[in-house]
Amino acid sequence: MAAMAAVCGLLGAGLTACGDDDSSAAGGSEVVMLTHDSFELPESVYEAFTEETGLTLKVIKSGDAGALASTISLTPGKPKADVVFGIDNTFASRPIENGALEPYKSPAAVDGASAYAVADSNNELTAVTRGDVCLNLDDSWFEKHDMTPPKSFRDLTDAKYANLSALLDPGTSSPGMAFLLTTVNADPRGWQEYWKKMVANKATIVSGWEIAYNQLFSAGEGRGQKPIVLSYASSPAATPGTSALLDSCFGQVEYVGILKGAKNVEGARKVVDFMLSQTVQRELPSSMYVYPVQKGTPLPDGWQQRAPVPAWTIKIPPAVIAKNREQWLQQWRDAVGR
Repeated sequence: MAAMAAVCGLLGAGLTACGDDDSSAAGGSEVVMLTHDSFELPESVYEAFTEETGLTLKVIKSGDAGALASTISLTPGKPKADVVFGIDNTFASRPIENGALEPYKSPAAVDGASAYAVADSNNELTAVTRGDVCLNLDDSWFEKHDMTPPKSFRDLTDAKYANLSALLDPGTSSPGMAFLLTTVNADPRGWQEYWKKMVANKATIVSGWEIAYNQLFSAGEGRGQKPIVLSYASSPAATPGTSALLDSCFGQVEYVGILKGAKNVEGARKVVDFMLSQTVQRELPSSMYVYPVQKGTPLPDGWQQRAPVPAWTIKIPPAVIAKNREQWLQQWRDAVGR
């Protein structure tokens, strides 16, 4: 995905259309947010932001979390937006270390977001969502085929699950990187053998979530042939008859941050505050199928039963990920033959 090959849309009354002139980010009545392609909120949220702040919000979409982190890391001090949303904890260290973000501590962070702060940082990023990456199962498929589903991600190397898994390339997908980190954490010395066994067991590895879930997954839109897919702990809330393997969950957190050199710093701070408000937090589950980070935010009906928040997730500090990312990726490529 080419950085800044932006896709923009009119998502609400408070959201303006794309434009090339530089005045669009020039403070005043407009604030510009760079985000990933999966960002989505209802029109009412943008209207509330405008009513509350007097500002309109222009959204520019730019690839996935990895592309987003690369875009802003390569242009510190010369941003094409005021604020960025969607950098996750697998990529957080790079833009911080490159000086691409302006420190800001939102007063609202004490209500939950501060618990997900990037360690050893200076409040350059503020947590907004939690979207734990886990393997998902099509329970209906296993029942139909009179087959016992796996109980753990470790079971996927068993021959009886051959050719049943759709996984993601960690080099092109942030959920893919999260699952790679799950395997590294589970067996620091032997994780490469796990991946070799997965390839031998005919696991399918694709570039992104959209292909895996909506095309290959047997419970997805495309009704594919794979009853095991890498997705999120929250996905079963949107797809009845599925469940998550909660022993495979990597704690993925998405952040918002003010870009160094932003033309509308005050507007950017208001966006950070607004992203932590109940107006936004309560819409996140139904709009993007992620969990809110602010305490006391209600989940939609049925989520507690179909998509409970994992009691335990794997966590690796962003600095450790950044230090080892390229080595782990190369070792993964060697293990899977890419």
